[in-house]
Amino acid sequence: MNTVKMVELARNNVVESAHQGAAVLINSSGEILKEWGNSDILIYPRSALKPIQSLNLYKEGVAEALNMSDELLALTTASHHAETFHQEMISNWLKKMNLNENNLSCGTAWPWNINDQFQAHSKYKEKRKIFHNCSGKHCGHLAVSKHKNLPIENYQKKDHPIQKDLIKLIEDLSQYKIKNIGVDGCTLPNPLIPLKKFAFAASQLADYDKLNEHSAIAKRIFNSCIKFPEITGGTNSINCILTKLSKGKIFFKNGAEGIFVAIIPEQKSALAVKIVDGAARAAEVAIAGLISELKIINEKEIEIFKKRPVTNSANQIVGCMKWVL
Repeated sequence: MNTVKMVELARNNVVESAHQGAAVLINSSGEILKEWGNSDILIYPRSALKPIQSLNLYKEGVAEALNMSDELLALTTASHHAETFHQEMISNWLKKMNLNENNLSCGTAWPWNINDQFQAHSKYKEKRKIFHNCSGKHCGHLAVSKHKNLPIENYQKKDHPIQKDLIKLIEDLSQYKIKNIGVDGCTLPNPLIPLKKFAFAASQLADYDKLNEHSAIAKRIFNSCIKFPEITGGTNSINCILTKLSKGKIFFKNGAEGIFVAIIPEQKSALAVKIVDGAARAAEVAIAGLISELKIINEKEIEIFKKRPVTNSANQIVGCMKWVL
């Protein structure tokens, strides 16, 4: 595995931890514009796959038939923080479908932020499925299953028609034959794929015109996500902040175990990174460092994400985590 050191954590000017990774910038023609480490590394894209999952759900006129709002398109693509407005959106969507959270195959969770956790515990006393960060995507699966008269039971299984369509779409976009399908943390299928092939698939969403009959919905999903970045993550989530800093030029989407992808229509390309030890903290610094090389976001604005302070329990700055390439 050919990886490179991307991020270091230093305490009192001594490196305490280091994070290796690989990354690739690729355009929709398959040309590798830049590579860090070996982008043949096999990954599970995890939640970074959500833009493609949304395309699979809403292609072929389904979004129009369901009268999907831009907000719900963003929520389908979200790894949300279960802030109050996220909770209300999920609850209202389920109610509109005459379903409830028991129909969601994802597990239960607490909201992401501590204040929302306290409020949720005070009000409900227990974890709920609507708090799960993937519950928007799962609502999308239920909505599309109902619309197509497919079973809503076991929609998360890899032999469900929606999941079969997803794997075919990924293979078409990536030009790679999927041989291994894992199960994501939220119960949905997640394919094993080389990092560069995943980035290539994502780059197709950055070049709408190449998608022919899927071009309009691919463009609408992107525009919905950059229009409502708080929905796709959280008010203070790194993908929300970076998407805003790009002024609508890039959609950033994170995934578990150190994955990040950036979809860049202006350059008809996508940037993907994998931190091999799975550290989300390092992936957040790495994506900021990588994207800074493209000069799309103001350097002064992104610098604070490339070099972040490390604090102790007394909120004292005791070190820093920084991009080192």
